[in-house]
Amino acid sequence: MRDHPPLDRSAVQITGMNKWFGPFHVLRDINLTVQKGEKIVICGPSGSGKSTLIRCINRLEEHQTGQIIVDGTELTSDLKNIDKVRSEVGMVFQQFNLFPHLTILENLTLAPMAVRKVAKKDAEETAMYFLTKVKIPEQAHKYPSQLSGGQQQRVAIARSLCMKPRIMLFDEPTSALDPEMIKEVLDTIIDLAKEGMTMLCVTHEMGFAQAVADRVIFMDQGQIVEQNDPKTFFTQPKSDRTKLFLSQILGH
Repeated sequence: MRDHPPLDRSAVQITGMNKWFGPFHVLRDINLTVQKGEKIVICGPSGSGKSTLIRCINRLEEHQTGQIIVDGTELTSDLKNIDKVRSEVGMVFQQFNLFPHLTILENLTLAPMAVRKVAKKDAEETAMYFLTKVKIPEQAHKYPSQLSGGQQQRVAIARSLCMKPRIMLFDEPTSALDPEMIKEVLDTIIDLAKEGMTMLCVTHEMGFAQAVADRVIFMDQGQIVEQNDPKTFFTQPKSDRTKLFLSQILGH
């Protein structure tokens, strides 16, 4: 385990990272530093390695070469390190992954009680705090099937927050939603961003990227092709691949 000096402001440090699925080289020589409190939006065509990249940050996928350091802990095959990183990193997926047989409140208190050994009363208080933050406290005693997709995704965000993570990863959090529900989930993430949470978000929602991101990263064929602040990224893209992607997704 490598502990960095307190001067280190980086939340995530990826150096020379490569990942293969069998013979397929899915991530190529990734170098990326994310500062604490920074909001990163990762975009790019389907199959460019975006989701795999953020899944490597909490070891849902294993990288083969290079180094990933999250909040001062290096991700290796050491299970203790993996557990430590996962306890600091929240993840929200495309699918909500809620337990259908548990109420919303039970979904939110399960991990804090089991993993962090939080007392039930405290876990429920925290859960209600975050349900209020995502603006659905009145849904606490319902079951997931009684909620809309947008509400379920906001529950999934609240569930991650109940573990008090330092870093949040979002893997296309709105792609499974009906168009009218997308805004309510993005608004929830925007509110989080305003509070200074370190965030990496894979998304096709370019308006959201312009509103929230400190930096937009464009990936293609397993590589980081371009990265810049949103204004420069959208108005003065450098790479032809970025220009083509933006013209397709923005329609100009």
